[in-house]
Amino acid sequence: MNALGKKIRLLRHQKGWSQEDVAKRLDISIPAFSKIETGITDVNLSRLNQISKLFGMSLVQLLSTSDSEEDRQAQDEIEELNSKLQVREAEVIELQKKVIELYEQLHKK
Repeated sequence: MNALGKKIRLLRHQKGWSQEDVAKRLDISIPAFSKIETGITDVNLSRLNQISKLFGMSLVQLLSTSDSEEDRQAQDEIEELNSKLQVREAEVIELQKKVIELYEQLHKK
């Protein structure tokens, strides 16, 4: 199964639609739609546009395989922010220690 077919199948599942539901909406046979999902048949631009509209997205969004790339970028950003947070937490702990030391020095006088 090709990436586009997998994406169309995932979108169909997210909507809770059967292959029959989508085939009717596209005005094609169930086997014809099944071949689209499994990547057996090539899909023309007109049909791709019809499918993208059916799922409420642009043709570019339908054809885009960058979802996993975006996920990786988001994960990398989260890891970077986590590292920065750990550094800041260590700085806060050091500052708290200094405040305690200063407080103790003030009360000794």
